[in-house]
Amino acid sequence: MTGTHLDPISDMFYSFPLNGLSVPPSTVERIRKTMANRRRKSRGSSILSTIIAFLLILGIGVVNFYNGEFDRTSVWDWLSDLRGPRVEQREASVPVPKAPQTIRLGTFNIQVFGKSKLGKPDVMGILADVARQFDVLAIQEIRTQDDSHLDQFLRMVNQTGRQYRGVIGERIGRTSSTEQYAFVYDSEIIEVVEGSVYTIQDPYDRLHREPLIASFRVRGPPSREPFGFRLINIHTDPDETKTELDALADVFAVVQQSPGDDDTILLGDLNVDVRNFGRLSLLPGISPVIRDQNTNTRGTSQMDNIVVDQRYTIEMTGQAGVMDLMEMYGLSRENALKVSDHLPVWADFSMFEGDRGPMASSSPELN
Repeated sequence: MTGTHLDPISDMFYSFPLNGLSVPPSTVERIRKTMANRRRKSRGSSILSTIIAFLLILGIGVVNFYNGEFDRTSVWDWLSDLRGPRVEQREASVPVPKAPQTIRLGTFNIQVFGKSKLGKPDVMGILADVARQFDVLAIQEIRTQDDSHLDQFLRMVNQTGRQYRGVIGERIGRTSSTEQYAFVYDSEIIEVVEGSVYTIQDPYDRLHREPLIASFRVRGPPSREPFGFRLINIHTDPDETKTELDALADVFAVVQQSPGDDDTILLGDLNVDVRNFGRLSLLPGISPVIRDQNTNTRGTSQMDNIVVDQRYTIEMTGQAGVMDLMEMYGLSRENALKVSDHLPVWADFSMFEGDRGPMASSSPELN
């Protein structure tokens, strides 16, 4: 997030949605109330934090001065270190360890994730471990009529003592074979913004499976403003990608301009590579984290991605890649396909608002 925040747009915008796609008015009002409460609560703590930080810096300077060790350069280096580490952009089939003060977001189409897969202990052991690699994981293609499905999965994830929670969308689709989106997240690090979870309204039926939206923020630390962001979880119809990628451009614009954080991140199974983003690629600042890697298990296609607006989401560190399940878990391709025909895609972000990563200045836009 940069210093420039998008002004909340007027109620008239919601009366005239962009090509039929809109945020439910009730959700807009909930988000506005939540943001107002956050501003009231944070104003006093921000002033106090600033005063404490100033006094701490002044104290260090005075002590060093009297000890004959004052060095203006070293003081500025120390201040720079408080902003967190800088990491180089790289591609990796096996994720590198997270740098300090960063979070990892991911997306994973868990092919036909339903009762049959839930009953395979070897597959579920891998899926549970994959989920634990992320602070927030967007999941696509949940196919079940069992309302306890996500809870059962979370119990498996938390068997190691972790505290993951989840949110799940409604069953959507034009046929009887409906699907659900979900987000699972480490509740010790991440929290969901109250009232921020909703499904995009699509009265003109431009999308087979309307995206699930949710806002998150990092828990603490109290001394700095934690990173807040909105996620758009999507699984496009492979037979209608041209129409749906154009529609996603409108979805991205509608979500980004609605009240709340301007850090909007689209992630999921797009069923196209970056050369076929359509009108989505024409949005200012749009930048995918995966460009040259295949994301399916067979290694033949690029379908999954994480897409940011690098004008605002400068917290992107540049660390991103595709998780190679065969290499990570010693699987044959046959056994990896039992897990999914897709591979998880990941990207790392600073825990703090306004931390400028390499991607903010070096990654090219698509348009």
